Amino acid sequence: MPKIDFGFTTPYLNAAGSLGFLPRRDLPSVWPLLGAFVTNPLSLRPRTPSQGTRFMEYPGGFLLHTGYPNPGLRTAVRRWSAAWNRSPLPVIVHLLVQSPQEAAAAAVQIERLENIIGMELGLAPGVGKAEAQAFVQAAAGEKMLIVRLPFEQVLELAPVAVSAGAAAVSLGAPRGALPDLAGGLVEGRLYGPGIYPQALQRVRELARLEIPFVAAGGVYNLAQAQVMLEAGASAVQLDSFFWA
Repeated sequence: MPKIDFGFTTPYLNAAGSLGFLPRRDLPSVWPLLGAFVTNPLSLRPRTPSQGTRFMEYPGGFLLHTGYPNPGLRTAVRRWSAAWNRSPLPVIVHLLVQSPQEAAAAAVQIERLENIIGMELGLAPGVGKAEAQAFVQAAAGEKMLIVRLPFEQVLELAPVAVSAGAAAVSLGAPRGALPDLAGGLVEGRLYGPGIYPQALQRVRELARLEIPFVAAGGVYNLAQAQVMLEAGASAVQLDSFFWA
């Protein structure tokens, strides 16, 4: 099974959304663990936080729905590019875009930045094969491109992403829904140790495709991450590991 050598000092990354937009100086114990830093998702235009219930616990984990608030890529570059340049870790910018045209425009801005070794392009749930191919082709350039695929579609879309120019794919968080106190349903991303068995099974299935990938999901200790590496992952992203 092929693995990609990212050139990281360790095979561990933070997942987008877990540690903010830039490496924080007040978390020095984190940096020896990580091989690179992944920013929170950045869209071409500003996004505001979602309204209503955004965090709900359930046995084994929690559901999170944030709306991916961010100031927009142009403002983020102006605000944080100097800090990215001084980062103790190489930086990967996570892009959240709505169209291939936005992907291309965002990639042009990222290509100009120093100490940014690559991009992680997040694709939305429900994306089709042709649309996924167009997104990847638009974002592909000189810098490394990782494509984060919806958990439920990763086996279908991984070959498409790599053939379109991605260096590797990464595993997005699974999605679910929980009832709220008002009798409605809250949809969002699922995190926590309870999803680890499901994520590990998806990792084993990805390995059979012989495509480079970054694993994620429910990892709460490095022994669990090591199992994913041994199962075929080139690297492992940690998310609620840091929140815990």
